[in-house]
Amino acid sequence: MSNNSAIDTKSINGLNPQLWVQNHGDYLYNYAYFRVHNKDVSQDIVQETFISALKAKESFRGESSELTWLLAILKRKVIDHFRKISSGKEKTISDYTLPFQDEGMYEGHWLMDRLPKDWSTEADSSLNQEEFREILEYCLSLLPPKWKSVFVLKFMEELSSEEVCKETGCSASNFWVIMHRARLKLRECVENKWLQ
Repeated sequence: MSNNSAIDTKSINGLNPQLWVQNHGDYLYNYAYFRVHNKDVSQDIVQETFISALKAKESFRGESSELTWLLAILKRKVIDHFRKISSGKEKTISDYTLPFQDEGMYEGHWLMDRLPKDWSTEADSSLNQEEFREILEYCLSLLPPKWKSVFVLKFMEELSSEEVCKETGCSASNFWVIMHRARLKLRECVENKWLQ
């Protein structure tokens, strides 16, 4: 390759950009896909990760492995993706049915036909765990974008509540409302699709 090439084939600070796709592409793609559940978006996020890494390769200090460094960039890209989609219009609580009594002396208690089902017998085998993962991915895809963003950042990216609020632009009280609603919708979806 000539000196004018876009990608330097030489190792820079211990990095070898020419081998990133071969050595780390599948791992980074699977990591992104598990979080965003969209093939095209996952590919775009990985591509953006490689582009950002190329631009920042001079700043790599070698204090971590190449994969760890790329993964840190990818995590930032996933967070950026969820920040973008969380700025969309959020549905109101009236757009969803809640499984609780809303009046009378049993206000706040489960409606009898909406009581949580027993998951213990279904979650035992590894086959059921794989089926559960697929159902959970499907159910996550049904959440409104902001709810999904908040839920994934909190439980999959393991950000603190404060970090999630900062990334998605929601207040602390709104965060807890979204988490409550997302959990209810996920529970209902999983029970309807998995526990029949």
